[in-house]
Amino acid sequence: MWDQQFDELVRSFLTFLPPEAALTEELSLRDLGLDSMGSVELLAAVEDAYGVRLLDEALSLETFATPGTLWRAVSASIAPADRAASTAG
Repeated sequence: MWDQQFDELVRSFLTFLPPEAALTEELSLRDLGLDSMGSVELLAAVEDAYGVRLLDEALSLETFATPGTLWRAVSASIAPADRAASTAG
């Protein structure tokens, strides 16, 4: 599961998600208000927050379909950097 920072970032782009509603893995981001411009802005925010760049293959409608698919793409980008840092020391 994702961290609080990811939850807050994604929520900030979902105009139709009530504040008290849970952000769950399978929710449709598009149905909750994420449009194409919002996807680009969310991508930039996530990359900046986690210090990663998503691979070109991850830049698709499928990646931005649900919080779960987006988190899997983000965590896959975080993991290689973490492994490199731990072996460099």
